[in-house]
Amino acid sequence: MVLAQASTLIGKAVRSLRNLAARLLSDRGGNVVMIFALVMPALIMITLGGIDINRITTVKARVQDALDAAALAAARSSHTDPVKLREVAVVALRANLRNASVEPFADSDVKIQLTDNQVIIADLKVQVKTLVANVFLPPYGTILDKTLPVNVHSEVNRSSRNIEVALALDITGSMDNCTRNCPPTSKIAALRAAANELVGIVVQDEQSPYYSKIALVPYSMGVNVGAYADTVRGTLRSTSRSISATTWLTGSVKTISDISRASTAVVSSSGHGFVTGDKVVIWGAEPMASLNGSPLSVVRVDANKFQLSGINSRNFNSFAGSAYVAKCARTDCSIVITAAQHGLSTAGDAAYLTDMGGLAQLNGIGFAVSAVANNTATLSLNGSSARLAVATKGGASYTSGGQLACGIDGCTVRDFINQTGTWIRQNASTCVSERTGSAWDTDARPAGSSTYVGRNYPGAGNTCPSVAIVPLTNVKKTITGEINKLAASGSTAGHIGLAWAWYMVSPNFGVWSGTAAPAQHDTTKTLKAIVLMTDGEFNTPYFGGVIAADAGTGSGGVDTHINQPAANGSSFYQSFELCKKIRDSGVIIYTVGFDIPDAANLVGEIDSAGELMQRCASGSARAFQAGNSTDLSKAFRDIGRDITRLRISR
Repeated sequence: MVLAQASTLIGKAVRSLRNLAARLLSDRGGNVVMIFALVMPALIMITLGGIDINRITTVKARVQDALDAAALAAARSSHTDPVKLREVAVVALRANLRNASVEPFADSDVKIQLTDNQVIIADLKVQVKTLVANVFLPPYGTILDKTLPVNVHSEVNRSSRNIEVALALDITGSMDNCTRNCPPTSKIAALRAAANELVGIVVQDEQSPYYSKIALVPYSMGVNVGAYADTVRGTLRSTSRSISATTWLTGSVKTISDISRASTAVVSSSGHGFVTGDKVVIWGAEPMASLNGSPLSVVRVDANKFQLSGINSRNFNSFAGSAYVAKCARTDCSIVITAAQHGLSTAGDAAYLTDMGGLAQLNGIGFAVSAVANNTATLSLNGSSARLAVATKGGASYTSGGQLACGIDGCTVRDFINQTGTWIRQNASTCVSERTGSAWDTDARPAGSSTYVGRNYPGAGNTCPSVAIVPLTNVKKTITGEINKLAASGSTAGHIGLAWAWYMVSPNFGVWSGTAAPAQHDTTKTLKAIVLMTDGEFNTPYFGGVIAADAGTGSGGVDTHINQPAANGSSFYQSFELCKKIRDSGVIIYTVGFDIPDAANLVGEIDSAGELMQRCASGSARAFQAGNSTDLSKAFRDIGRDITRLRISR
């Protein structure tokens, strides 16, 4: 009974407590204020602490970079004694931490040792002063100390590698043409600053036992190879051949008294002497000017008249005055030249004449080679402009003298028919274009016609860059001095810039000597890298040293383009094929797209700079996009650090 009553009382007490707890829990009055009062200091602590944590993270990255550089400096030295190693490391460390937000530290705080496996191990602990996290917050008191520790660690394998880097830098017109006192927004100014920063990171002051070198390849419509031009493209032909005979007609010149307006034009010329099938040229028929200078076929009517086969003159103006006609020496009415050892062929060759006696009107006019006689001394130069020059300016007979100068790819000048159908002449420069033939996508030595790089005949308004290539060097001033001269102009032959960056670090190219000569391919001994930077679309492929007819928009005027398609395909296609070959050779490729759209897709044919930059690089982590000058500087800085860190084991 007692036990039952006790049990009942206990049960009631438990139920009462449970109900009280439920009522308390269900009562929300004043909870928000109470909870906020309790949580607010914690929120403030988290917010203020986050500011310092972010700052300390940034400082730690700076200290890590500095310690990496210090460990590398120690590794490059010949010292084995810990004291000497520390001395070398501390100099590099303090130089790289100048103006860093760290508290003073002693040299002895730098812990460095050389292991039996020839690995430099470096450790450093520094203090970073907090900005806001050491404030007093009731009821918590001071959240953090006035300084926070930063610990960094670096290891460098002393059996490190040499570094060879080639910079292929876009200096085209879209980079802004600014050479002095450039505004901060100038792309070319931003490029100079970023490139100089990379040089400072990669090229170390200490060049023993491992060296670090950089080569410079500025590119626009081509690459200026300067004094190396004859070596890599072959010596240009500049000598002319003396002319011993010239003719374009046979027989005497006849006078025309009338040309009828009929379905088949009838020409009146007393005693013309022509027979059916003869080819003739008329000149001076001004009211019927379309007849002048063109090869015309004769159908004999009688001794004083002949028809012009296929010529309907009904819509011509009425003939007036007088005109002249003569029979062509060749059926194509070309000009026949005799010049010993002229060396020209009909395979697209061209030539021009100078110092002609009796035919001075032919001087300076470009011609296509239409035929070459078996004895190679006689050739025919075809072209309506030449015939018209002879016909309309008088002087049909050659007297003496004259020089035949070649106008083909490989000569000092290039005569060609442009996209508008007009003959044009452009002079050679020390710039080069792409290779053709089986060697076009290789780094083979330029030792003959099959391996020479392409010549370059620039047109007006799209000229050769003024700054030439700089082969590998460890002299910072040599590279930075040329970088500071970079000026923007011209179109974008990015594939040529990329190819030459490869040539700079390739031992197979075989042109460079002395300290500029690249090491043999051995990734355990030498790290080779290319940095390809552009701010626009690759639009300038070539045919025979002249910008091709299928070049992209922005590649100069069509009047300076040859009427032939690119020999190797588009600039994008050539670039990507080169990228694959370069990576296969063991060279690392970094790409930097400056203010260009992101890649639309990463498969299939490449048709934008964004796609090329992504797919050319040695992995997505080495493809950088920069939207402004700050981004560009950071991209080049990150590349420089990555190149340096490739020697760091952990």
